[in-house]
Amino acid sequence: MTVRLTLLVAVMGISDIAAGQSFPPTPSAPLTYQAAVQRALASHPRLIAARLRRTVNLAARDVAAERLNPEVRAEFAKETPKEGYTLAVPLELGGKRARRLEVAEATIATGDAEVNQAMAEVQADVRRAYFAQFVAEQRQTLLDEMQGLAQRARDAAQARFDAGGVPRLEVVQAQLALADAQNQAAAARGTVTAARSTLNAAVGLPLDTPTTVDASLDPGPALAVQAAVARARAGSAELTALDRRIAEQRARVALADALRTPDVTPEATLTRRAQPEFDTGWRAAVAVTLPVFATHRAGVRVEEATLAQLTSERAAAAARISGEVASAAAIAESQRQQYLRYRDEILPQAVDVERMAEDSYKLGQTGIAAYLQALQASRDVRLRSIQSAADLQSALADLERATGALTPAP
Repeated sequence: MTVRLTLLVAVMGISDIAAGQSFPPTPSAPLTYQAAVQRALASHPRLIAARLRRTVNLAARDVAAERLNPEVRAEFAKETPKEGYTLAVPLELGGKRARRLEVAEATIATGDAEVNQAMAEVQADVRRAYFAQFVAEQRQTLLDEMQGLAQRARDAAQARFDAGGVPRLEVVQAQLALADAQNQAAAARGTVTAARSTLNAAVGLPLDTPTTVDASLDPGPALAVQAAVARARAGSAELTALDRRIAEQRARVALADALRTPDVTPEATLTRRAQPEFDTGWRAAVAVTLPVFATHRAGVRVEEATLAQLTSERAAAAARISGEVASAAAIAESQRQQYLRYRDEILPQAVDVERMAEDSYKLGQTGIAAYLQALQASRDVRLRSIQSAADLQSALADLERATGALTPAP
């Protein structure tokens, strides 16, 4: 009953904390990346479940702190002495209780480290979902703009046809391009809806909430691979969790070794009704467990083997994380440079091409095919620039997950 009540209080406390946070859940207040992360860390079901483990671990520590109960025995016999009342108090030797408490404390620390690891993974998921919606919205904006350009191309073709300057074929071609642009814009709106649902789920909002995001495509500063690797080795949540598990396992090895020490049980007995020798007497005894059949040596070997396995696992994880971080940092920096080229060099040229192609067609210098081809090329370039920004955020999410630390948002 006590454990159930403790769990209930913990759930209510976490719910109150989540309810007390000031988050922008409505479309009137755009959701910033920092606010999205804050909300997810407070209300994500995975983290709530992970934090409840601490309550369990604290209760387990109380269990570990318990001492052995004394034993009271009453004896009645036909022979003398006819009554005997015995009190036996088991005594744990070898520091067993202290070793149990050390294991319990180490388990609490392991649970806290695993919560931090889950937080790092949730942060990476939020970054991916947040910028997926932002990129989807940017893509929708671009395709809506391209739909407007296709509309202007159709209107220009219609005007030239009405003036007798071009055949009906150019109007049909322009109408076809407009229909295709409208179709792509409609598909983009569906992608935005899907991305919004994913983000809402990640931050704990109802799936149909019309969440808007407040971000930019600023690529941020350059990423140094070696610095990212050093940061991961020093502060990786996964490595920290493994370190805590190793510390916990060392405590378990010490406990297993302490269990090899036999316990002692002193006994004191009060006897009565042993006439004619005496009316009230006493006797004392000491019981010792002999480690003949169960020496607990096998238990020590099990814990030592587990410790060796965890140590090897930690070394493997460190090597894997270093490789993942180096790869993610290199990819992120490559994507950053690619986006900068799109933003600073390629996109301005694409806008110039759009403008010149429209002017040339209106002046009758080119045909509709060249005009539509220029619009198509410009659209493809601009879509690739948005995709490069999406790839950059995906690489940053991979880097954030690998390092186990929050990467500053653009």
